[in-house]
Amino acid sequence: MTTPEDKLAELGLTLPEAAAPVANYVPYVTSGNMVFISGQISKIGDKAIGGRLGEDLSVEQGQEAAKLSALNLIAQMKAACAGDLSRVKRIVKLGGFVQSLPSATQADIPKVINGCSDVMVAVFGDAGRHARFAVSAPSLPLDVAVEIDAVIEITPS
Repeated sequence: MTTPEDKLAELGLTLPEAAAPVANYVPYVTSGNMVFISGQISKIGDKAIGGRLGEDLSVEQGQEAAKLSALNLIAQMKAACAGDLSRVKRIVKLGGFVQSLPSATQADIPKVINGCSDVMVAVFGDAGRHARFAVSAPSLPLDVAVEIDAVIEITPS
């Protein structure tokens, strides 16, 4: 049986350490079998993708930014599951924010967040298919291009 870690390796993806919060909040909250993960930005270590869609960010660059957010989300999932990603039963919902100009094509906002959705499905298979929203935001923390939060279901430990 292929594990999420195996899939990450097959895809050539490396998880960062789970990011510490930058303000007065926690990175995730577990309630029963549900985990609510705080927004994860398009920054890993020194690598950050910033800018605004419609100004200095293309859809493709936005998708790459969303992939960074996906890796940060999976890192938080791993922390919430005591290091065992096979406990992730389902990606229930993603909420995506794309920093963009009001003139950006609204049809492009969901395309950007697909960068994250595609990673979730590639890593978790059918359990990675989720409900979602994708909206434009005039600005995001640290001038990043994308911020995405998640709700996941896990199996008990």
